[in-house]
Amino acid sequence: MDNTTDNTTLAVLANPAERQLAMLESLPASTAIAVGESPEAFARVAPQVDVIYNWSGSAALLREVFAMCPKARWVHSRNAGLDATLFPELVESPATLTNGTGVFGESLGEFAMAGILFFAKKLRTMLRNQAAGKWAPMTVTEIAGQTVGILGYGDIGRAVAKRARAMDMRVLVVKRHAAEADGIYPPERRIEMIAQCDYVVIATPLTPETRAMIGEAEFAAMKPTAVVINLGRGPVIDENAMLRALTEGRIQGAVLDVFDREPLPAGHPFYKMENVLLSPHCADNTETWLERAMRLFLDNFERFRKGEPLRNVVDKKRGY
Repeated sequence: MDNTTDNTTLAVLANPAERQLAMLESLPASTAIAVGESPEAFARVAPQVDVIYNWSGSAALLREVFAMCPKARWVHSRNAGLDATLFPELVESPATLTNGTGVFGESLGEFAMAGILFFAKKLRTMLRNQAAGKWAPMTVTEIAGQTVGILGYGDIGRAVAKRARAMDMRVLVVKRHAAEADGIYPPERRIEMIAQCDYVVIATPLTPETRAMIGEAEFAAMKPTAVVINLGRGPVIDENAMLRALTEGRIQGAVLDVFDREPLPAGHPFYKMENVLLSPHCADNTETWLERAMRLFLDNFERFRKGEPLRNVVDKKRGY
């Protein structure tokens, strides 16, 4: 039996000039597409909208457009993080929500390894000595045999683990809603895991459960040689607690792609800290990520038309 749905109306929250939107031309001719950056752009088609694709719209715009589209059955977010997307009306609605999981993991896994090697091989010191014309041999660290602890074992966490294991590192994991196993810890035992780690990688989404889950107690449990790597969301770490641990030398350093406030305010201490490697939330901004994000949506759209299970369906109550 053919369950294919035609005459679908799609609302895309985006600047119409964005290059990747041309890929939408591959959709069936029966698809009505409206693109815009304001509620007015969707006023005419809103009553017929079946699908909302938040390509680059703000959380406020998505919420307003969703309220205008009573027939919307599916909402897709280009991003993987959904902390700004899960407004109550969407959570309580029957609409299916999907996200961009799978687009970002590979690059963030590489960035985690770059951060690990940055500290293990003392690259900041090497660069400083090179710039000063200074010949100063030093002792560096082998990462083989060291321990990486990963909090959050979704797409990003698995990408980090795959690369760490390839470098002969030991991998431990905190995984929510999972049975305990060798090397796998539930969230309530995270301090036990953290105490063993040379590198602590944060790859969890931001939810009420994970907000500030890395705080004073967790930093107190870390080795003085430990490095924290945050690839998830800034508020998963208590930033003030981390600043104190870094300033007082209670941990070796931090590799940060995400922050409490973005852009990071001018004059923030992180900018001048020698023991912080700072990325302005661009560790996954590869040359091809936008095309991959659009291909993911196009694949899901075809599944939607055929009545097949969608990829990356989000548990709206849990937030991931």
